[in-house]
Amino acid sequence: METQYRAWMHRAIALARRGWGDTHPNPVVGALIIEGDSVVAEGYHAKAGQLHAERAAFRDLGRKPKPGSIMVVTLEPCSTYGRTPPCVDAIIENEIETLIVGATDPNPEHRGKGLEILRERGVNVISGIEAETCEGLNLIFNHHIENAGESFFAAKVATTLDGKIATKKGQSQWITGPEARANVAGWRRYFPAILVGAGTILKDDPSLTSRIDGKDPWCPKRLVIDTKGELGNADGMQVFSDAFCKQTAVLTSVAFEAKASYLRQFRDLGGKVIAAPVLPGSTHVDWRALSRWCAAEGLYGVYIEPGAGLMKTLIDQGALQYIFQYIAPKIMADNDAYAAYSGMNAETMSDVLTLKDVKIETFGQDVLLRGSV
Repeated sequence: METQYRAWMHRAIALARRGWGDTHPNPVVGALIIEGDSVVAEGYHAKAGQLHAERAAFRDLGRKPKPGSIMVVTLEPCSTYGRTPPCVDAIIENEIETLIVGATDPNPEHRGKGLEILRERGVNVISGIEAETCEGLNLIFNHHIENAGESFFAAKVATTLDGKIATKKGQSQWITGPEARANVAGWRRYFPAILVGAGTILKDDPSLTSRIDGKDPWCPKRLVIDTKGELGNADGMQVFSDAFCKQTAVLTSVAFEAKASYLRQFRDLGGKVIAAPVLPGSTHVDWRALSRWCAAEGLYGVYIEPGAGLMKTLIDQGALQYIFQYIAPKIMADNDAYAAYSGMNAETMSDVLTLKDVKIETFGQDVLLRGSV
């Protein structure tokens, strides 16, 4: 039966992904109702405040499940009141006989409690089916549970085999192929905010949108760091003048704001200018303070596409929780080319940063290595 359980869970995972990027701070969750060997109803959590996946599946069925019915759900059903009643109550009321669960609730106060309640009420609970994949659906939610006052900062870098992000002349398009870039678009769609530095704006003039085949372009909140006044009169740059301008915020200094002409036009279009939190006596961003600001603004996860300078300050301040590193089968072999990482000065292997819970995926000829810092 385990093969069948996994097949059902894969279908529930695909359902959960329909809520990708739209449920923050809640998790994405998918659920199925099985009668005999047939899936008779499906549900997923579409948005915070709306039905949880289990209740959406019961609504989809439109009647009481038949005796002996099975429910498959990617995440342990909630057991406490929030915006909606506990899902364990709905499972009990609908007399589900067997519950197949992927990941357990990451909240230490709730972890396993829903499963325990259901077992006490006679439900046959089978947990841990495709648990790793189910947990991986909710990087931001899992971080938010334990760090509610801080945002989840994840950095994306694309490098050659020898760790370079650009030639010595600053040219970086394109290190990776179209398949890897399509995967980046998917992650941009997941995160509520994307952040870059002024250097990236000047070199690449990026749109910072998610463009997925068959779907309309989608724009997260766009944060541009310019604490040194590097942008100058950056008139015409996409993020300051396109249809998603209102989604953009420039984090800068008061002195620069007063003399930057592009910011006046940018504000007229609905863009925001915000005083950047910086370290005392420095122009470097205070990433911890920025993390707290993002969380307060409801930006529970930020997808950072840093140049070498921003990456160094993120690491120096210990503010980076996750890295997505796309590695192309290319070698620059040039000491003057830009490196993704610098400044650590590790003397022994015990001094180096190490990723954990590492996932490795292949996109075309490129490899994605990602994990927690």
